[in-house]
Amino acid sequence: MNKVIVVGGGAAGMLASIIAAKNGCAVTLFEKNEKLGKKIYITGKGRCNVTNNCDPEELLHAVVSNPKFLYSAFYSFSSQDMMQLLEDAGVPLKTERGNRVFPVSDHSSDIIHGLERLMRKYRVQIHLRSEVKNLLTENGIVTGIQLTDNKVSTADAVIVATGGLSYPTTGSTGDGYRFAAETGHTVTECMPSLVPLTTKEAYIPLMKGLSLRNVELTVKRGKKTVYQDFGEMMFTHFGITGPLVLSASARIGKFLQKGEELDAYLDLKPALSHEQLDDRILREFSSTQNKQFKNVIGVLFPSSLTPVIIGLGPIPEDKVIHDISREERMAFGSLIKSFPFTITGLGGFSEAVITRGGVSVREIQPGTMESKKIKNLYFIGEVLDLDAVTGGYNLQIAWSTAYLAATDVCRNKQEDTQ
Repeated sequence: MNKVIVVGGGAAGMLASIIAAKNGCAVTLFEKNEKLGKKIYITGKGRCNVTNNCDPEELLHAVVSNPKFLYSAFYSFSSQDMMQLLEDAGVPLKTERGNRVFPVSDHSSDIIHGLERLMRKYRVQIHLRSEVKNLLTENGIVTGIQLTDNKVSTADAVIVATGGLSYPTTGSTGDGYRFAAETGHTVTECMPSLVPLTTKEAYIPLMKGLSLRNVELTVKRGKKTVYQDFGEMMFTHFGITGPLVLSASARIGKFLQKGEELDAYLDLKPALSHEQLDDRILREFSSTQNKQFKNVIGVLFPSSLTPVIIGLGPIPEDKVIHDISREERMAFGSLIKSFPFTITGLGGFSEAVITRGGVSVREIQPGTMESKKIKNLYFIGEVLDLDAVTGGYNLQIAWSTAYLAATDVCRNKQEDTQ
């Protein structure tokens, strides 16, 4: 029976231990925290967006870094496969807007408990508060691990599932990157991703706490559009956040990391064309001809947005409606369709949902997750240079890469006994 060590008890590590043990390996998992799944617990605001209920091609399209590397992973273990595994483990799921999948209970703890039940069922040996200090190798083959208390545990294979640098309070402190570098692997530059964005203009903090639904965000680098999508966002004291913004950060982070500033525009009424919006404004104006502009236009916006957009616009707030020209009205409509601000930077790792960068996938077998440099050593999940936009895609990267590594470990066991 193959002895397999899994380093890390997050999403990828838990699933890898389950699949390997289910297929006949003797699996021991080491987790430095006092409990499993600490990052799962806080994902999706505590609800855990466990995957995205779409086909593998859509999964690949949502991946920002190295999508082609994940072809085998997503086709070998799809989001539907993961959903079935959780349902079979007693965790009922539901699919919401954007094909986001959550536990019916809206409690991320149910996902963790479901995975723990499977780990117990297949007799995974779990060691909590057990921090791995080093990987042990001999003649280009991994032989086990050494803990921080210097105890050694030998194995036929080691699966590294230590996560990245995001949410360091959950234990994601970059251990896997150090293990990779110490065993001769390349680690690409790491930066926060799926993270809030900072902005330049003084009027943005005036709207802090304001959430906007059904708006379209466009980000330009010079004349080129580098991100455009539709969804929900929120203004903060330092800039912007929310699902739409987090996904934008995955696409534009590389420019911000270089110190570039990017022009951004919000279409506050994307469901209306310019002509339809002008008709809407005219309807408001027609019954309020003798009122001041500031007392009429507020019906179109939340209260904290109204003074900001009036201040940016071409129409003085005290101008009487019947004195507003068509040109002024059209210009104000254009502002509503293209509310401007400047994106200046990324939030830090403490706010990031995931890490961009990591162990270079050029040194990993895409069909098995085994290292090309060290035999029987596997890297899975966020420790790899893989990341995607929001919507459950990053957790599916963890599930799919874990499945490949765990099944390959078991395949090697079967081959060795033949």
